[in-house]
Amino acid sequence: MRRTAAFFIVLLSCAVSAGANAAPPIGASSGISNAEANKTTARRVFLEIFNQGQYAVAAEIYAPDFVDHGLTTNANLAQDQAAVHGWRNAAPDLVMTVLNEIAEGDYVTVLWTGTGTNTGSGNGYSATGKRMTMRGITIWRFARGKIQEEWSEFSAPVAGP
Repeated sequence: MRRTAAFFIVLLSCAVSAGANAAPPIGASSGISNAEANKTTARRVFLEIFNQGQYAVAAEIYAPDFVDHGLTTNANLAQDQAAVHGWRNAAPDLVMTVLNEIAEGDYVTVLWTGTGTNTGSGNGYSATGKRMTMRGITIWRFARGKIQEEWSEFSAPVAGP
């Protein structure tokens, strides 16, 4: 048993040493890996588009042939961004918060919350004046530095006091 454990430790240390000397990922000449660059882009969706309403940023972030894979139908970029407008219309003070993010290869997964006051109408919600909170998870696939595909699941907004 000790022999097996010792062999495993030696093998693991060799693998770690080899990984430390491995070449950086393609496109990482700036010192930032593709995964880190993709996470930065993912955060821009929440910060710039959702929170600040800078809708034009979508052209920089998303691929022109982007697909949002819904449960029963797919949405293109225009339809996806119309939904973003709907959420901001329903809750103009919307704040999306990234709780956790994981990047692996061409994929970034983000656990997020959204909170805002429902003072407007959008995405089927009429103004109630109440705070709304929702939580969701989004998986994005990147290609050539842009978001190519999306899969999201989120709770219905819960109205607060």
